[in-house]
Amino acid sequence: MDAETDIWKGKVNRVAVIIDGKKISAQIKDELKEKVAQLKEKGIEVTLAVIQVGNDPASTVYVGNKKKACAYVGIRSLAYELPEETTQEELLDLVRELNDRKDVNGILVQLPLPAHIDEDTVIRTIAPEKDVDGFHPQSVGMLSIGQKGFVSCTPAGIIQLLKRSGIEIEGKECVVVGRSNIVGKPMAMLLIRENGTVTVCHSRTRDLKEVTKRADILVVAIGKRQFITADYVKEGAAVIDVGMHRKEDGKLCGDVDFDSVEPVAGAITPVPGGVGPMTIAMLMNNCVASVE
Repeated sequence: MDAETDIWKGKVNRVAVIIDGKKISAQIKDELKEKVAQLKEKGIEVTLAVIQVGNDPASTVYVGNKKKACAYVGIRSLAYELPEETTQEELLDLVRELNDRKDVNGILVQLPLPAHIDEDTVIRTIAPEKDVDGFHPQSVGMLSIGQKGFVSCTPAGIIQLLKRSGIEIEGKECVVVGRSNIVGKPMAMLLIRENGTVTVCHSRTRDLKEVTKRADILVVAIGKRQFITADYVKEGAAVIDVGMHRKEDGKLCGDVDFDSVEPVAGAITPVPGGVGPMTIAMLMNNCVASVE
């Protein structure tokens, strides 16, 4: 791990360390599997309720992956697959029913929802103690004041990627590109919690390159395909790519131009196989935390 740490600090001039999200997420799931087995021995069963409205193909894939992860870790999953025409009130009634069920520890409503349903209202209806996605305003508020609560899964996964790759956050210049409620804002707050010095950039940031080139740790979540090239990156920086896009040839890529940035970076996440697997691993982590 020392060699990797030296590389990302820019002390060794060679190809970037590839941060393997598949491997790290598998480690986390194995640790959780052990915890769940111990809980079962005490008569405690962890249960996640997953609600999907409509049959958006991407959502169906994500829900399927979450069910597989639950089965692997040993978490009981309840699937509610509702038709596209489900009304907002019908969905809210189901959420309230699951809030009241003592045998359900976590509730996840797969986003996006059909246009006639207000996502914010649905998220606010989920009981904060069952909000394993970490989207409820109370969960976000707890994070902002440094108190215990569920943390949005993707930013939480990124912290684990950095820590388990031997990349120190404390005292480092951290730049987050993107200010979404799901990734950018909670990411900044988590990096602050880890004692990083944090700057958040967005579409109105002036001289973006000047800001990103200061970063020891650069987290990119802007939803623009291969936007970040080598001239945005400080030599030896750790680059975390949250984006996911499909190119004309059918291959997946991120917000970072991997081929351009890899020779400059000290460490970098690939797409696929970087941040993506961590999101589901941290969802499983939140489910287990809901009973601890």
